[in-house]
Amino acid sequence: MAALTADRNTPLRTAGVESHPVKGATTIFAGALVCLDASGRAVPGSTATGLIVRGRAEENVANAGADGAENVKVRQGIFRWANSASTDAITRAEIGDPAYIVDDQTVAKTNGTNTRSVAGTIRDVDAQGVWVETL
Repeated sequence: MAALTADRNTPLRTAGVESHPVKGATTIFAGALVCLDASGRAVPGSTATGLIVRGRAEENVANAGADGAENVKVRQGIFRWANSASTDAITRAEIGDPAYIVDDQTVAKTNGTNTRSVAGTIRDVDAQGVWVETL
């Protein structure tokens, strides 16, 4: 396709709620951190590499069938997740850094020696957890 030579009304999709096919034999709980695996199927966040974070599950979906037999609604935004423990706990000093996925509700400050995928960007830290932007 050639470069523009006139104005273009480029289609827009705003951040909000998406729907993704769920991996077979997988349950995603409402409020869980949701990722896409290497096949583009929705899975709950976990300690694994190659996951692409999509946001927070808006509903509980139990896919007892094949890959894609069910879809899950996922919202993008800034969400508060549980903070990891000990030396992997996120502090205010990490605001602006990437957070890494521990499980479907917990984030950490390190990639766990290259065993964790990025959850998003740390936006705030409070006594209840870590605010992470997932876009």
